[in-house]
This record gives sequence, C-alpha cells and structure tokens, in this order.
Amino acid sequence: MAFTLDFRGREPIYSQIVEQVKAQVAAGVLKPGDQLPTVRQLAADLRINFNTVARAYRILHDEGVISTQQGRGTFILDRPIPAGAEQRRLRRARLAELTERFLAEAERLGYAPEEILRSVESSLAGRRLSAKE
Repeated sequence: MAFTLDFRGREPIYSQIVEQVKAQVAAGVLKPGDQLPTVRQLAADLRINFNTVARAYRILHDEGVISTQQGRGTFILDRPIPAGAEQRRLRRARLAELTERFLAEAERLGYAPEEILRSVESSLAGRRLSAKE
C-alpha cells in the first residue's frame, strides 16, 4: 500500500491517509479482507507521528471502511465496492487532486503552463507508443 503525502498542502495528513485508503478501496487496489499495516508500522513507514495514523484509522473505522481486531490487525471491511457512478466520481476526484499537486509543484519550480502542457503531451504520446509495442 503506497501513500503520497503532501506535507506542504492545506489538507491535514490524517485526512490525506483517509482519502487515499478510500480511493484505493474504490479502485479495487485494496479489497475486503486485506490487512493494513499497524498504526505504528505505517507511522514509521511514512515517518509521521503515530497519533496521526491512529486518527486516520479511527475515522476509517467510524465510516465503516476498516475494522480493527485486537491481536489480529486492521482489515478492509467486507462491503460492496461503490456503484459505478460513485467509483468514477472518486477516481475523477483523485485524478484532479494528483493533477493539482503536480501543477502546483511545476509552477513552484518556475515552469510556464505551455512547458507543462508540452511535457505532459510528450509523456502521454510516449506511453501510447510503448503500449502499442
């Protein structure tokens, strides 16, 4: 399970973890029954305070996304993946978030919008070519 955290953004880290777990569930990356790392393990992996991860897990538990079983671990709950429209909405929201973060970083580094667009178009064209091979 991979997380991309924005330590400079406005969204709190615990909220980023919550949204990314939900997005991974919606995308089918995390499936019902999958075990999540312990709070301490995830905190160590992400190099953040364990209370931040504990808060995220508590929110996910309260929303019925995960279940923590004493002595066994934390698991994604068995529940249906959101309906098609909801899944598409979550995927679009995640892509918009990633795009916004990418653009903000590129602008911070001084790239003009035209440079960014050319680079993205070039990268996408390269991906299309390698997919055809």
